[in-house]
Amino acid sequence: MTDTRAAACRHHPRHQRRGEARLPAVVATLAAVGLYLFLPEQLLIAPRYVLPALEVVLLVPLVAINPRRLTRQTKTFRILSLTLVAVIAVSNIVALGILIYQLVHAGVKDGPDLLVAALQVWLTNIIVFGLAYWELDRGGPVSRTQVAREEMPLADFRFSQDENDDAVQEVADGASGTSDWVPTLVDYLYVSVTNSTAFSPTDTMPLSARAKLLMSVQSVAALLTSLLVIARAVSVLH
Repeated sequence: MTDTRAAACRHHPRHQRRGEARLPAVVATLAAVGLYLFLPEQLLIAPRYVLPALEVVLLVPLVAINPRRLTRQTKTFRILSLTLVAVIAVSNIVALGILIYQLVHAGVKDGPDLLVAALQVWLTNIIVFGLAYWELDRGGPVSRTQVAREEMPLADFRFSQDENDDAVQEVADGASGTSDWVPTLVDYLYVSVTNSTAFSPTDTMPLSARAKLLMSVQSVAALLTSLLVIARAVSVLH
């Protein structure tokens, strides 16, 4: 980045810019809700529409507070957003537990339905942990764009952009220190995808204890789904 552009970033901090778009998080949340709605009946911990209805009820005021851009945050907003992610996460982990239990103890014979259910749980796992990382890192999406960098909470993740300042010019121009780059939901979903497929961090490193704990839980859940559930389903098909 040229000196002029770097100076512009310093004189126009993120709190003078637009916040992150609301739509991607809404789409991701509704996708997780939809995946739960189509789970087999035996994997549900409540009547089919109870948890999805609760999740939509939690989502509506979040959209009302920030309908287009995430620029405002209150204590209530923070509690609602974290509660929404927690409800989706707990329901999906319980569904995985029930699925494993049925495989081991109930002698499930419907291989195709089992494969579809395992895929639904695995996809929901990616979405919900991506949302969790997005909500927690550096104080959440509002904090990352509306708070001056020196006032931002400590980072939970270190992205490659956070250490690219001394790279070649075309790479350094996009680094956090020179371009004032901050991660968005897409970046956290990518972290979630790689953690669910490689079962470990790839190019983004967890820094805080809670980030390491969340990534550990996600990796174990993905590992169980991939190795135990899918392997069992394939064996049933044969």
